[in-house]
Amino acid sequence: MSQSQIKEKADINWINMVLFTTTPLLAVSVVPVYGYNHGYDTFEWFVFFILLVFCGMSITAGYHRLWSHKTYHAHPILRFIFALGGACALQNDILHWASDHRRHHQFVDNNEKDPYSAKRGFWFSHIGWILRNYRSGKEDLSNVKDLTSDPIVRFQHQHYLKLVLLTNIGLPTILGLIHGDVAGSLLLGGVLRLVLSQHSTYLINSAAHIWGRQPYSNSSTARDNTFLALLTYGEGYHNYHHTFQWDYRNGNRWWHYDPTKWLIRFLSIAGITKGLKTCSPAIVETAKLQKQYLDATDKCKLLKISENWQICLEEEYHQFANTLKTWSEHHKVFFESKKLATLGKLEKLEFRKKSRELKVKLRDHRRRWAQMIENLGHPVYVAH
Repeated sequence: MSQSQIKEKADINWINMVLFTTTPLLAVSVVPVYGYNHGYDTFEWFVFFILLVFCGMSITAGYHRLWSHKTYHAHPILRFIFALGGACALQNDILHWASDHRRHHQFVDNNEKDPYSAKRGFWFSHIGWILRNYRSGKEDLSNVKDLTSDPIVRFQHQHYLKLVLLTNIGLPTILGLIHGDVAGSLLLGGVLRLVLSQHSTYLINSAAHIWGRQPYSNSSTARDNTFLALLTYGEGYHNYHHTFQWDYRNGNRWWHYDPTKWLIRFLSIAGITKGLKTCSPAIVETAKLQKQYLDATDKCKLLKISENWQICLEEEYHQFANTLKTWSEHHKVFFESKKLATLGKLEKLEFRKKSRELKVKLRDHRRRWAQMIENLGHPVYVAH
């Protein structure tokens, strides 16, 4: 941390300070006391759950993956729904949220420029940056000019306060009037939902930069954390996201828990979303391989492993990387040829033959590489 940041005495943002102090206090005091004295029924818990998911998905699928990173395109109706959900989540309007997030990616871990740099500590990156007017969080919307062409973004920006009051107070009140318990609806669907929705998102700024794995890159503090993915609709695969931020998925494998990815993909079937951007498996695997190689070379120096073994490791790394490159180029030809439709019968046979050979070669490389990494502390000969 720089000396200028250590000595910085930022003024308190009193609006945020009151909001982010009052709502958690109500959530841990009034909400349980009212529940003990009056109880909450199934309808009120249903409202709480629906609004919680509505807010969470609006942030992850809307604010984050749609507007901040533009990883896909969405129908105006879906964009409007996300704009309402974002106002209900009370995490600022789309323009300000996306601006801060883009700056976070551009200057990640830079204490002078990253609005919620994890290197300034858990508290700062989680919520401290919101409670004071730090220089690193100074408003500058010059990096979101592209979003102003979206009329829904402009509408939400102009009417943000009205939408906040309508979704956070008006909606729970109306549902409470219909059901016959306004206080219960406001406390569960309003207060408790708001606090949990906000702090689950903030865990990505804080905890996902402190605890977890870094399988793709250690160029930033971002980490993959499966537990956080469960709390944040798939946002916990944060090391992947920071490495491949243009991908609409955060959990890139089919078994990764990423409801936001599933929602975007499901809606694409109906044509509500389109232009879904993904990172090719070859690029992902190459990044993992490079990270493993760098970690392995550091471990070799630490354990003072023989130079001959380090040479073998380097050779295997380059061979594996070249095979991945060849495999990537081969599949690029496949997609450019519109799935073999333009190839003749003999060419198709040759293409499939080469595909099988490359798969076998990749499988052998993965096996040898895994053995070398596993036995790094006790080098043994790995057959080629």
